[in-house]
Amino acid sequence: MHPAALRTWVKQAETDATGLGMRGVARLRHAGASSGTTSSEAARIAELERENRELRRANQILKSAASFFAAELDRPSR
Repeated sequence: MHPAALRTWVKQAETDATGLGMRGVARLRHAGASSGTTSSEAARIAELERENRELRRANQILKSAASFFAAELDRPSR
């Protein structure tokens, strides 16, 4: 096992143990401690980023559909 991997795991475990994560950044900085994102916060961020990508894709599809139908309305009827 690489020492850096172990160091990363220990740091994450300490961050998770404090339970403060990003919400406690100001308090941690004031106290001189390091800050980080807890595992639960990281999972929530990943979930929100996934949802954001999905919503952007749906928005793009809807914009394309609106353009298509707007073009259909602009064409002269026979």
